[in-house]
Amino acid sequence: MIRSLGVGLAGFGTVGAGVFESLQKQQKLIEERSGFSFQVRGIAIRDPQKQRKQFLPPSLLRRSWRDLLRDPHTQIVVELMGGTTDAFELIKGALQSRRIVVTGNKALLAERGEEIFALAQEFRTPVFYEAAVAGGIPIIQSLRDSFVSNHIESIHGILNGTTNYILSCMQEEGMEYNQALDQAKALGYVEADPTLDLSGWDAAHKALILAALAYGFWVSPQDIRVEGIEKVSAADILFAKNFGYTIKLLARIRASSDGIIEIGVSPTLIPMKSILASVSGVFNAIAIKGDLVGESLFYGRGAGARPTASSVIGDLVTAAQNFHLHLSSERTSCPIGFSSHTLYGKSRLAEEIISSYYLRFTVEDQPGVLSMITTIFGQYGISISSLVQPESRVDRKTSLVFMIHRAPYGLIQSALEQVRTLSCVKSEPILFNVEM
Repeated sequence: MIRSLGVGLAGFGTVGAGVFESLQKQQKLIEERSGFSFQVRGIAIRDPQKQRKQFLPPSLLRRSWRDLLRDPHTQIVVELMGGTTDAFELIKGALQSRRIVVTGNKALLAERGEEIFALAQEFRTPVFYEAAVAGGIPIIQSLRDSFVSNHIESIHGILNGTTNYILSCMQEEGMEYNQALDQAKALGYVEADPTLDLSGWDAAHKALILAALAYGFWVSPQDIRVEGIEKVSAADILFAKNFGYTIKLLARIRASSDGIIEIGVSPTLIPMKSILASVSGVFNAIAIKGDLVGESLFYGRGAGARPTASSVIGDLVTAAQNFHLHLSSERTSCPIGFSSHTLYGKSRLAEEIISSYYLRFTVEDQPGVLSMITTIFGQYGISISSLVQPESRVDRKTSLVFMIHRAPYGLIQSALEQVRTLSCVKSEPILFNVEM
């Protein structure tokens, strides 16, 4: 027997429209496989006048997300509207009225996840969010359920398809950053406002969610180092290649030997032999190392209407399967989507995280420049593993490219502050992490 559940959909952008379309087209398949039917009761949108490619039935149109909560036949609320204000209020209202929540809002979860899951616990109503990280890749369920017996030693992820496409163009076609960005825009891989993608914060929000699942507590976004790809040049791509590396925007999450969690997102040199180095175009990949399972790799499309809709509908089915539990009087009977624990609980400051580095200066091509810079490095105890100095160009400037042994990020920054005062240094130093 097919059980029917009412769904309120907030947001009808790329993903929201994809979810609605997929629910209609795949209805029979979903019913046969799951035993549930999902009836969209209303679709809340911000701008009724906006031209849309997808047909929105007028009978389902709701001018406010509050209208979704007024419908007594809506049992599941799907939040795909984005933002962190109205979206939070919608989720809060849904949980308080004991409606299951499905969301793909990575920024909201990263910034207010602790509040949201406290509400979920209070009202014994779950929140599902597979679509918040890596589109159609089932990484949330894997971390939360499949790896439940593992201490997660590390997670390395290429979590943003836009930046990965741009860097792939620079690597494979020799493009400069702006050329690759223009091509990504022309192909529709760039949002109308690409700031979150290019600055690294889209990947950082996802990394914070993965870290919370892996280590049982929420780290504040203000406490992690986040850098985007805007400073990556074709010259850096070439230098990295000559060293045997490629450059990716990499999210790094790991538990150090003292049990403190380290999180960061930045352009990173990855060895060509690494499987992550071969991830190109708009694809995402996440490498997880657990103490029992060893190394696992997840790969697929990290964005787009169909892959993300696939994750949302998967969450709808899981929500339906748990529907009777959250209405039970047994307080502990319903999983809420996130479990805190006391094995960890502290993150390391970005300045204290130790890494290896790629460092490039543009300097005047004159005697003594190298000596001045390396003297400063020596004062800070910074060790150089290799150095490249190409021939100078016509303007009598040249690059100095260093590969730096492991050192705390704050120490490197202190040394660079002093190097910047040298008159022979003609541009802002370029600093990227290096994964060995």
